[in-house]
Amino acid sequence: MTIIPCPISGLVIFEPTVYEDSRGFFMETWNQRRYRDAGLDVSFVQDNISCSSKNVLRGLHYQIPVAQGKLVSVLEGEVFDVAVDMRRSSETFRAWHGVNLSDKNKRQFFIPPGFAHGFVVLSDRALFHYKCTEYYSPGTEVTIRWDEPAIGIEWPCRSPIISKRDLNGLLVSNIPDEKLFS
Repeated sequence: MTIIPCPISGLVIFEPTVYEDSRGFFMETWNQRRYRDAGLDVSFVQDNISCSSKNVLRGLHYQIPVAQGKLVSVLEGEVFDVAVDMRRSSETFRAWHGVNLSDKNKRQFFIPPGFAHGFVVLSDRALFHYKCTEYYSPGTEVTIRWDEPAIGIEWPCRSPIISKRDLNGLLVSNIPDEKLFS
C-alpha cells in the first residue's frame, strides 16, 4: 500500500496493493491492522454506496457535533472528490483539496472529521463507496453551497446536476460558529 499525504493536514490518499493477472485482480480494501500501522487508527461503523450518473454533483456536506470521518473510493467509474477544511482554528480553514478517484486507479481518500465533503461524477455512471466513523445523523448535517466563492473549488464540470437541498446550501459566512469545528 502506498500512502500519499495531502497538502491539508489530516487528508490522506491510499493506493492499495493490487494483484492482477489474466483472470482479473484482487485487492484488500480494508485491514484495520495494516491501516492503523499506516497511521489511520479509526473505527468504522457504517458503509454506504451511492450510484450517480455523469455530471451529478453531491455535496458539500458535513455533520456536527456527530462528525464523520470517511474513507471513500469508487467501485465503478470516476469522480472528482473534494474535501474542505471546516476547522476554523486551522491554518487551512476553507481550503480544499480535490482528487480523482476511479475504478482504474483504485485510490482511497481519507477525510477526517472536521471537513466538508463532495464529489462530481466524471464518467457515465459511478458507484461511490463510503466507510464512515460515525452513523449518519441527518439532524446534525450542514450543507455548504457547491459554488461557494469563499472556497473557490475548481469543479471539472460546467453544468452539474445538483439536488434542491444542495442548491440551497449555505455560504460559509452564514454558518453559525456552533456549526463550525474549533
